Parts: sequence; structure tokens; C-alpha cells
Amino acid sequence: MAEHLPTEFNKKNNNQDNTLRPSSFSEFVGQEKVRERLLLCVEAAKLRGEALDHVLLSGPPGLGKTTLCYIIGEAMGVSVKTTSGPVIEKPADLAGMLTSLNHGDILFIDEIHRMQRTVEEYLYSAMEDYVIDIMIDQGANARSIRLELPKFTLIGATTRSGLISAPLRSRFGITGRLDYYSTNELAKIVARSAGLLDVEIDKSGAIEVARRSRGTPRIANNLLRRVRDYAQVVANGKISQDVADAALQMLDIDASGLDEMDKRILRTIIEKFNGGPIGLNSLAVSIAEEQDTIEDVYEPYLIQEGYIKRTARGRVVTQLAYDLLGIEKPFRSGQQEELPF
Repeated sequence: MAEHLPTEFNKKNNNQDNTLRPSSFSEFVGQEKVRERLLLCVEAAKLRGEALDHVLLSGPPGLGKTTLCYIIGEAMGVSVKTTSGPVIEKPADLAGMLTSLNHGDILFIDEIHRMQRTVEEYLYSAMEDYVIDIMIDQGANARSIRLELPKFTLIGATTRSGLISAPLRSRFGITGRLDYYSTNELAKIVARSAGLLDVEIDKSGAIEVARRSRGTPRIANNLLRRVRDYAQVVANGKISQDVADAALQMLDIDASGLDEMDKRILRTIIEKFNGGPIGLNSLAVSIAEEQDTIEDVYEPYLIQEGYIKRTARGRVVTQLAYDLLGIEKPFRSGQQEELPF
């Protein structure tokens, strides 16, 4: 069974993405409350010689949920085995992963909200009692076998915590929500990553990259790599504010961190739907993008920055969107204020 498990064991890849990940709580920038809470729980578990309680991390993509999982594993001195919710198709797959764990090991399930309900139900007894009951054969020959499990830690990561069922959520003893980073926090991350990538960057250059990164470390590191490419070709390898600005303009990323797709969404709502309201399905068809991608990737930042608001009737752009695109907002007589949804 173990030969066919849909999981990746924590073999740290030798690519640069993993070299940019902090490996300890002291290196992890931002998310102060979540970091302090996790550090306290880890230290307490180590003092008692017990496995850490189960952890649920939620928040938008790219904020460090996976990184925190590996940091916890490093701090606890245990192995981390990773998989994702959609990959676990059958209860037998889950049973194979759980039985391969040693005492204290961590099983990390990314996108845990997308796990099939039939598989999820097998987790309940595993998380509470460290046992799992699996069915052998079918029909008259069917029988249940109970497997004892070592005490392990389940760490779940989700971008949509509202989709996690109440029975599963209640079994996590430690929860933490990661929020978008400030510009100063991202500037520290950019400066650290630049050092690891062996590229010279000054403080103003780091801030310029940080403030266009949508509050997300993953985006900041991706932009830093592209700015590094530009700097090595046209600026002798040194990243200053002017170099970063020129590179990001070439990538169609404006001073607010909005890219071409963000502006396409805003322009579509304004020009094709008179500023809204417009339903998510109609918007997705209009820009040829998946609904989930709009809802999970683009919309949160546009709402956070005040360019879009959700109403009971659909998405509506704000005056900020008209100002950004240089479009005059038409006056509509008798227009009523949309109630927030």
C-alpha cells in the first residue's frame, strides 16, 4: 500500500523556492500573534514529551501556512509528511499515510477543505483516539479492522475555512488565521530573500518591491526574482527604487500592486456592466477566467483595497476603480445605494 500513496514526504527540494523559506520561528517575519501562539504550544509539547495538538491554519494563498508547518516540524524535531485534500481519494490512502507515521510525526494536508467527506470521516477517530477503522471486503464477507496509530499531529491548511465541516474543525486544538502582511514586513522578507539569492538591493528597492506585492510573501519573492533578472541585464545587478520601478512597470504591475488581470476585471465591470452589480458567473465568463480563481486570487485584494464591493445583487466597483483607470463615473438618476452583502 505504501508504494502507491498520493503523498510527498518531506524531502526538502533543492530548488530556490525552498531556500527562501525560513526554517525557524525566529526567521519567520510577521503574523506575530499566530507565531507566538504556535511557539508557546511547541515549547509546551516538547517539555511534556508529547505530540503537538492538531493545528488548523487558514488564510489567503501565499502567506506562509506551509512554511509554518515545516517550521513546527523542525522545532519539534519530527518528520513532516505532506499531501493535499483532493489527492486523498480513498480511505485506504489515508490509512496508509497514517500507519506510516512515527510517534510525534506531522501529517500536513493542504487545501483540507477539499477533502472528500467519506475520507474526512475516517479522520475523526484518528485525530481523537489515534485509531482508524477500515472495512475489508464487501457484502457478507465485509469486516472492520481497527488499526492503532502512533500519536501524531495533523496540520491542516485552508484558504476557505468556511468550507470546513464543524465536526472536523472542532477536532483542531490550535487554530490560527494568517492575514496580509504590511509593507514594512514584506520589505524585511524581500531583503532577506535578496541576501539568499545573492543579489544586491537597497532599502528603497526592497520597499518598492514590497508595496507592490499585494501583502503576500510568495508574490514578493516572485517579483524579486523578476526584478533581479532586470537588474542583472540593465543595471549591473543592483536593485534600487528606480530599477525596481522600471522592472515592475515592464511587468505591468502598477504602484498599487495591481496587474493586468486586476485592471481587466475592473474595466470589464465598468465598461460592459456599467459598474455593476454583476454576478460572479457573468464576470468569469466575460474575462474567460474560473470563478474560483477570481474569488480566491483576485477579488480579496481588490475588495481589501476598496476597488470592489460585494452587494446582495453582485459585485460593484467603487469610485477608486474609476479614478485608477481614469474613467469618469456616469451619473445614473434614481440610483440607490447598494446594501453591503
